[in-house]
Formats: sequence, structure tokens, C-alpha cells
Amino acid sequence: MPLPFLTADRTFDADDANDTNTDGVALPFDDHDQWRRPYRPGPWRVGASAVLLLLASFVLLAAVITAVAGAFSGAVVCAVFALTLIALALRLLRAGVWVSRHGLRRVALLSTSTVPWGRISAVRTAQQPVRWLGLPRTVQGQALLLVRQGKSEPLPLLTDHNGDFLGRVEAFDRATDTLEAWASEYRTP
Repeated sequence: MPLPFLTADRTFDADDANDTNTDGVALPFDDHDQWRRPYRPGPWRVGASAVLLLLASFVLLAAVITAVAGAFSGAVVCAVFALTLIALALRLLRAGVWVSRHGLRRVALLSTSTVPWGRISAVRTAQQPVRWLGLPRTVQGQALLLVRQGKSEPLPLLTDHNGDFLGRVEAFDRATDTLEAWASEYRTP
């Protein structure tokens, strides 16, 4: 079963800048109306999701054993907990920055926010303290910042120390280049 949210269709590189689609836009996707994540999820994110799914399988096994033993209320509780773990693992895999012709969407574990291109002032990379794997500990690193019109505080979209890019500097550079290309193409000055 294909899981389209796990893969990026293509990565943006120098060769893609010379290619154009039917709209004349030099961006790495053919259908610009569909929401896309222009990078692959990193090994830390995929590993954490795999651990959650493994835990969910053990909880489902416990639900079956509990149901066979005759304690149906305990089996229902175990099954609901397992389904919650599965939903959490899938949401963790879906988290990230998504783009389309309509705007930029930031999907977090428990929330999603969409900013239309017309409300974006800039998308830029900056050196600053960033959170290591989303934990409270900060280290010096790079962050891709979203500057919204009318807001003084930039919103960090990606960092080189998050679950997608820790130890993958080239992937972070490709992702930031791709997101900056989308912003330069669709945002209104």
C-alpha cells in the first residue's frame, strides 16, 4: 500500500531550475494545487513512529488476550489506547511543512496552521539557537524562518536539528532551497 505522505515526489536541485512544467514554473512538482511536503521525513521521525507502532501492536495483542479472558471492558480500553498510538504515529509521520499554490502549511503533532502566500513577507534561513529534536535543550544551528505580514516575530518552520534533518545537512539545504523557491514564486511582494 503506497503511503504518499512518506515521500517527496522529487528533490529540487540545479537541474530542476532549468525544467519548467506546463505553467512555466521552475518548481519541483507538476501539480501545484496539491499539498506537498518537498522533503522526505527523517530517520528520527520514522524511527519514533515505528516504535509507537510496535508498542501499539503489543497493546493490541494485550487487548485480544484480555478479550479472550473475558474482561471485555479492559479489552476495549486496550484497543482504544492502541488506536490512539496508531493515530499518533501516523500524525508524527505527517508532521512537517507542506506547500501548494494556495500557501504554506505547517503541520505539528497536535495542530495545523496554514498561511496564504499573500500574507507571507519572507521565507529565509538564519543562524540562531534551535531546539534539539524538539526538546527544551537548544543548540546553535540553522532555521528556516517564516516572516508573516503584520507580525514582528518570525515563525521557525524547519531546523537542522529537528527529527527530519538531524545529521542530514544536505537534505536540510535542499529543503530550504525548495521552500524558498516556492515562496519566491508565489508570494506577492
